[in-house]
Amino acid sequence: MTKGKLLVFSAPSGSGKTTIVRHLLAQPDLNLEFSISCTTREPRGEEVHGKDYYFISWDEFKKHIKAEDFVEWEEVYTDNFYGTLKAEVERIWALGKHVIFDIDVAGGLRIKSKFPNETLAVFVKPPSVDELKRRLKQRSTESEDKINMRIAKASVELATAPQFDTIIKNYDLDVAKEDAYKLVKDFISK
Repeated sequence: MTKGKLLVFSAPSGSGKTTIVRHLLAQPDLNLEFSISCTTREPRGEEVHGKDYYFISWDEFKKHIKAEDFVEWEEVYTDNFYGTLKAEVERIWALGKHVIFDIDVAGGLRIKSKFPNETLAVFVKPPSVDELKRRLKQRSTESEDKINMRIAKASVELATAPQFDTIIKNYDLDVAKEDAYKLVKDFISK
């Protein structure tokens, strides 16, 4: 099987990484496929099993850990586990495509450390923590407590930005999308 490239997009919740990843997936010349993560959390809003995430039970998640089925996994928030199955990456490479991840900071850095030559790790930086909070509230998908938990985690995540290959500043979404496209196009053509 020919290995493609791995494109990791990480950021605090509300930074715009999902919007940027969706934009990149819509560019046929990039030949990208979205890596669907497993999670033990409940679906939010319009999320669909097998499209946005594989929503699985904690027992199933534990079985995958024990079988060493994950490329990376972690407890991102209390009792909310996320992980990337090796089979998911292999599935995408078998299609002859490059894998794009919309993933938390720790998971993104773990993928980069396991596949240093195949991975471009991109950190999406928001304008400010206040703007993050505004965006999360605007989503209307989570309680005030959950939003506060995400904001508290954001400061820690923002401090990891220098560990990534590059930082995209998402102060203007159109500019951030164009910057991401150029970065990815350049990386996959190497």
